[in-house]
Amino acid sequence: MSGSRLLVPVSESPTLRNTVAYAVGEALDSAEETGERAVVRFVYPVSERSTVGEGSGESERARDLLEKVAVWAEEDLGDDLDAVAVETDLVGTREYLFSPSDYADVLTRYAREHDLDRAVFDPEFNPMGTTPLLPPLEGEVRRAGLDVEEAPVQRQRRSPLLVKRGTVAQFLALFGVSYLFYLLLAGSLATFELATGAITAGIVAVALWGVSLTSPVEPVRTVQRLGRFLLYVPYLLWEIVVANFKIAYVVLHPSLPIDPELVEFDAAVWSPLSVTTLANSITLTPGTLTVDVNRRHFTVHTLTVDAREDLFGGSLERAVRFVFYGLAAARIPSPSERATEEGEDS
Repeated sequence: MSGSRLLVPVSESPTLRNTVAYAVGEALDSAEETGERAVVRFVYPVSERSTVGEGSGESERARDLLEKVAVWAEEDLGDDLDAVAVETDLVGTREYLFSPSDYADVLTRYAREHDLDRAVFDPEFNPMGTTPLLPPLEGEVRRAGLDVEEAPVQRQRRSPLLVKRGTVAQFLALFGVSYLFYLLLAGSLATFELATGAITAGIVAVALWGVSLTSPVEPVRTVQRLGRFLLYVPYLLWEIVVANFKIAYVVLHPSLPIDPELVEFDAAVWSPLSVTTLANSITLTPGTLTVDVNRRHFTVHTLTVDAREDLFGGSLERAVRFVFYGLAAARIPSPSERATEEGEDS
């Protein structure tokens, strides 16, 4: 495939180093064929949702990675530094990037601005972190008129076991949950339902006990969490009702006093289940919507000033910590208080 002006989107990946070497090699070959200096532009898409200022963590990590890429490219060029111009850039810093088409728009616009004619993708390129992005992104960029190629480098083998060795406690827990769920759906405690429920729950437990439960079952802690969760549900419902009244007031007010804004904070929750619980609770509360979660870093859309104040007040975060970590763990500073303390320390 021809093309002496290459666009190479980059993100953290196990195949990035080999992709850089491949792109530089292709540029060198093109320079030798045409007798003209080739160009390789490595770009890192950084969405506005991840960039809350020049010193934001994501933008700093992106710059560090681009510096590393530039060093790799110079190593690969060796004595041929004059044959290929290597440039690095952040793109998308003023835009909200969410879908493959958003990323494709940013990349193709950059390619047109810099007269680039070919895009080389790392096979593990995925700036969104979780959702697979590359196949639809390549299609969008190709439709925009660029030649698109996936670097022929070996992907890292991923072979985590789907089925893991389960324990008796996990088997019994899954059996019990399945049995109760079956009886709940049946709505009866007749002998037939009890028998068929036991058979069904047994089949489910045998088939899925090494898949559904990924960590050891601790009966005492599980019962404690369930009890605290039963206390959390009415609290969450109350928060939803209060927020509904606040949003209804805003909607019915003649001046419609909304002030939408995307905000970010690091939540003091760590396990996948607690993070998911907090994210869903925020979304269920009118006026706030969880847009993105990266480990425990939350990006939330807030509709009003009151919604932001409630979010940073940390009431939901404390309630979720109460469910998963106990009463003592709920007594922590709110996100706004933690941000103030960090600002004073710096």
